[in-house]
Amino acid sequence: MNKSIKISINYLLGPVLFILLSFSLYKQLVHQKDLYSSWQQIKTSWQSPFLWLVCILMFINWGMEALKWKIMMSALEKIPLRRAFNAVLVGCSVTMITPNRIGEYGGRVLFVSKENRIQGVSVSILSGISQLIITFLVGCIALFFLKYQHNENPQVKILTGNLIIGITVVSVIILLFLFFYPKVFAGLFVRWTFLEKIIRKVSVVTIYSKKELLRILLLSFVRYAIFILQYIFMLRVMHVFMEPVICISLISIFYLMLALAPTIGLIELPVRATAASMILGIYCPNILGIQAAIFLIWIINLVIPSLLGSILFFKHKIN
Repeated sequence: MNKSIKISINYLLGPVLFILLSFSLYKQLVHQKDLYSSWQQIKTSWQSPFLWLVCILMFINWGMEALKWKIMMSALEKIPLRRAFNAVLVGCSVTMITPNRIGEYGGRVLFVSKENRIQGVSVSILSGISQLIITFLVGCIALFFLKYQHNENPQVKILTGNLIIGITVVSVIILLFLFFYPKVFAGLFVRWTFLEKIIRKVSVVTIYSKKELLRILLLSFVRYAIFILQYIFMLRVMHVFMEPVICISLISIFYLMLALAPTIGLIELPVRATAASMILGIYCPNILGIQAAIFLIWIINLVIPSLLGSILFFKHKIN
């Protein structure tokens, strides 16, 4: 890599990320509907133990992601858990300025040896696919549950329409195929000689056994369960109450819709607030509480890690 480019990335991109994230947070707060009322409700939540539990779960959540990435990267090189944790946070900061968090992969591989970076991107993509599988699979189960157990509600009928279920089922099948049979997918491009070198490098994803891939899926499910718990606790803090099974189902569908919707991290708060109000609002009229919960989860799970990641980005020296 050119020396001037290294200097630019090392000393400019980190501060620029921090400024962009801070400015985006300010703009989204200023334009947030019912900001004053939401803030009053948030101020009363600081004494709740559930709020602090959500904060603790955030660190556990990103720690689980770091562990998953460390395990997967061990096929290429040994990475200490702390370094993996830093890589995940830096990836989180970069992903805030890219569509559907694709920048996460590029941010992480900055912590990988130069010769392993292309392979590192493919490993990170496979890790992301594992999380998407869980999101779509649990979301699909939630859609079927509401469709056949609570279809008396007209809004539920719209939410669980055949088109949405069909897209979700097809997505699950495709993702499972890509995850467990990446060699077949890579084989489609083998005849394209100009891609031969790239295919040879990314083929590292074919070395994982089915047992190892199932272990990765299990870690992804644990992460997903932590997400669900965070929302349940935060909704409770904001006095949003529903039957537990209904609540879990709606949160799962909410995550599914976020995965389907094209967004950029910097501007996704309105998307999250609108989707949550429409989905969770079906069973609870406390829209203000729902939006306050979504806002705090966004701050805790994404904004704080992203700001920390931008600082780590600045401190990290790229080889």
